[in-house]
Amino acid sequence: MLKIRLIPVVLVKDGQVVQSKGFKRHQILGNPSAIVGRLSNWFSDELIYLDISRLHHKTAKRADLNYAFKSDFLEIIQEASRKCFMPMTVGGGVRTLEDIRQRLAHGADKVSLNTQAIESPQILTEAARTFGSQCVVVSIDYKAEAQGYSVYSNFGKNITKWCPIDWAKRVEDLGAGEILLNSIDNDGRGVGYNLEVTRQVVEAVQIPVIAMGGVGRWEHFEQCIEVAKPSGVAAANIFQYTENSVHHAKTFLYDRRFNVREPQLESLITEGEI
Repeated sequence: MLKIRLIPVVLVKDGQVVQSKGFKRHQILGNPSAIVGRLSNWFSDELIYLDISRLHHKTAKRADLNYAFKSDFLEIIQEASRKCFMPMTVGGGVRTLEDIRQRLAHGADKVSLNTQAIESPQILTEAARTFGSQCVVVSIDYKAEAQGYSVYSNFGKNITKWCPIDWAKRVEDLGAGEILLNSIDNDGRGVGYNLEVTRQVVEAVQIPVIAMGGVGRWEHFEQCIEVAKPSGVAAANIFQYTENSVHHAKTFLYDRRFNVREPQLESLITEGEI
């Protein structure tokens, strides 16, 4: 049986790692490269790296932060890949096959698409044929509406005609190899995953589903694995502090006999990165 993956998510906005709440509020945390190094030292199973910048051609510059900014996201990916000793999925600003090619060339193992998959679904089929479906991840952002749940695009701004279950089945048919399922309502609130939607999507498709959105304590991972049975559980905010490390989360699950990899911790950790 495949191990359940525990996956930290790094959100990058204008060249800086941020926390997110409701896709609207973003608190700056620091250097993308240093954070990736720390997550590698914690032996994360994988890493998801999402650029949520509204303008993808430049990064912000602030004199009050003591690290150098990279000129573009591809450079940030490349630097992160040098410290990332685990599979890395990269998303954000992907519009063309060339965008996918460049991200893979700069160190990504998989590339996540969201808005472009909705606007031009054929890109999923073309990407699967060109790079292999194992490289193609579709990020599905959804939230509750009066008549059920709807998929959103463009940083959670634009509602679509799709419900998450039907869109998940559609992207699987188009060639996606994995789904990253993210609740906009629960994002950054620490209330746990949307278990019912996650369960329905997992049951509707044959490809792996990674649950995301709402983790506030380790028990939320436990609940999601028990109820929804995804292939992996992902979180962003909770992993950005030393006391809330991937190692501690994995130990929590391992001690409760969940099918996760045995916890490990790098014995030689670069000074200043934890």
